[in-house]
Amino acid sequence: MPISSAGRAIATAITAALLLGAPLRAMAEDLTIFAAASLTNALDSVAEAWTAETGLAAIVSYAGSSALANQIQQGAPADIFISASVDWMDAVDSSGDLRQGTRRDILGNTLVLIAHGQDVTPVTIDENLDLAGMLGNDRLSMALVDAVPAGIYGKAALTSLGLWDSVEPLVAQSDNVRAALAFVALNEAPLGIVYATDAAVADNVSIIGTFPAGSHAPIIYPAAITAQSDSAHAEAFLDYLASDTARAIWQSYGFSVVE
Repeated sequence: MPISSAGRAIATAITAALLLGAPLRAMAEDLTIFAAASLTNALDSVAEAWTAETGLAAIVSYAGSSALANQIQQGAPADIFISASVDWMDAVDSSGDLRQGTRRDILGNTLVLIAHGQDVTPVTIDENLDLAGMLGNDRLSMALVDAVPAGIYGKAALTSLGLWDSVEPLVAQSDNVRAALAFVALNEAPLGIVYATDAAVADNVSIIGTFPAGSHAPIIYPAAITAQSDSAHAEAFLDYLASDTARAIWQSYGFSVVE
């Protein structure tokens, strides 16, 4: 069953409110961060703690890592980029849009299969999982499988397990992982693939399985200052992402902290 136009409109509205924040105000603030959509709740908390401690504003604009990387390469006014993908950070680095020597890996995450509702029966995710049978004529909600990190990891995992060919016709793709999450939360799709940290902050969603770590590349979040940044506070904020305060916040949302 295709995702309805009404459901798509609702999910789009939710995602827009959640992800877009205040990009038009960002240019007037002390510090502008472009960050992967999956960081939304946790990074908001880190930015609030930073402001409480320093009195300095930190405005975050969220979207898929691919979209943010492209915007930075086109001159968008970001001071710091936090990607959910090493590859997209590599792309921005290769184009000369990072300040050399500032890049660091800060976080890790886990890829999970989610279902609409609570107390849904868990499954074992391996080569024997009949994911296509579980879906029937319904959709599997994923972020863009050739551009957005969560979608790329998900396609890689399904491919390595021999499940991709059977479910590919049933995949409904979204611009970012939070939109993919919203479709399952709204019951527009019964199943989806997101990060564990996304599922943890969603209502009406259950994690029913975790993808084996070896089925996809490690999920790493690198962060760096952009080459164009002239903020006097960018280095301090980048360091703050690894502070004791930030570490406690990251872990409270389910992220692993890279040592």
